[in-house]
Amino acid sequence: MIVAVTIGIVILCLLIWLPIDFYFGRRSHINNVFKRDYPKRNSDIQLYTSGKALFRDLFTEIQNAERHVHILFFIVSNDRFSQAFLHLLKEKAQSGVEVRLMVDRIGSHKINKKTVLDLEAYGVSFNFARRLKFPYLFYSLNERNHRKITIIDGKVGYIGGYNVGKEYIDQDSKLNPWRDYHLKVEGEGVRDLQDEFLADWYHSSGVDDRSNRQYFPPLRKGKCLHQLIPTEGIFLEKTFSRLISGAGTRIIIGTPYFIPSRQLFLDLRTVLSRGIDLTIIVPKMADHPFVQEASYPYFRLLLKEGAKVLQYDRGFYHSKIMLIDDKICDIGTANFDRRSLFLNHEMNCLIFDPLCIEMIKKELKSDIDDSTPLTLEMLSMPNPIRRIKESIAFVISPFL
Repeated sequence: MIVAVTIGIVILCLLIWLPIDFYFGRRSHINNVFKRDYPKRNSDIQLYTSGKALFRDLFTEIQNAERHVHILFFIVSNDRFSQAFLHLLKEKAQSGVEVRLMVDRIGSHKINKKTVLDLEAYGVSFNFARRLKFPYLFYSLNERNHRKITIIDGKVGYIGGYNVGKEYIDQDSKLNPWRDYHLKVEGEGVRDLQDEFLADWYHSSGVDDRSNRQYFPPLRKGKCLHQLIPTEGIFLEKTFSRLISGAGTRIIIGTPYFIPSRQLFLDLRTVLSRGIDLTIIVPKMADHPFVQEASYPYFRLLLKEGAKVLQYDRGFYHSKIMLIDDKICDIGTANFDRRSLFLNHEMNCLIFDPLCIEMIKKELKSDIDDSTPLTLEMLSMPNPIRRIKESIAFVISPFL
């Protein structure tokens, strides 16, 4: 009896503490957030949709680095591929090249102290981003750095959806092949990727190199007009809302998780009422519990109002992309969900160049061809287990 009472009291205390922690943690986050606005730039941009091709190129660029390699990933796992990645960084650091590696503390929880000490012994500077912080432990646990940025010699940059682990190079038994979008940037935009990395490094380590000119060499203009958009769990909703509301003919959204905010859901319904063609691509298989069920209530209403929902069934779909009228394309690290909108630190790239967009449209067409429609009839079939999971998903959707 005493044990049961004690457990009950602990659970009650948790239920009281968690929302209080989250509420005040969110307020502190909003009060201390900083907004960075980067101008439109011209760079040469190459799109990768295969992890094998991306990491072949990335590893080659790291091997050819002469001065500094700066890398931020949400996830660096602990498998053979991850070990090969870390081994390459150690080799470059030993050759005299400055190597900095920053990873999210929760996303890269498989990196242990022994691994960190080994990296540092070889000369790699290492930092965990978004550490747990007092007094808002629960909120800081959920506020993640979800960016994936690499900058080499201040001249070559990468940004997109891929992390470091075997699943991203199609070696996972279930999530295979892995479909994602990642950009290689050469030109003016690299300075903004560098500035963003150094800002995150400063907030994690206290070392501020944002004014150090050695990290910002002269850069040539490329052919693709674009703009890099960093968000801190606050500004992304306005960016997406502006893009959606400005559509004139069609919108294509590709995302692994579709859990929109009230505002974005209203925006989507509004454009549908104006006759805008809306297509949403999501994975047929899920990599996390409840994420699919969290999307179903939104899909039921959007399907009724004329949207097309497609399920990608040629592997796992992890792409983060939005195409507006074939005129603006958004690719980056942010999912179309509440976690990316209101918690994660993200980095997206708006592309305005028609030729670059044509290249991306070919990949989107491939996504559509490799997908099958999700219909209202499929979501209306009696399924008590699904209904229970939807109810659970509704409650925890901000954290999925």
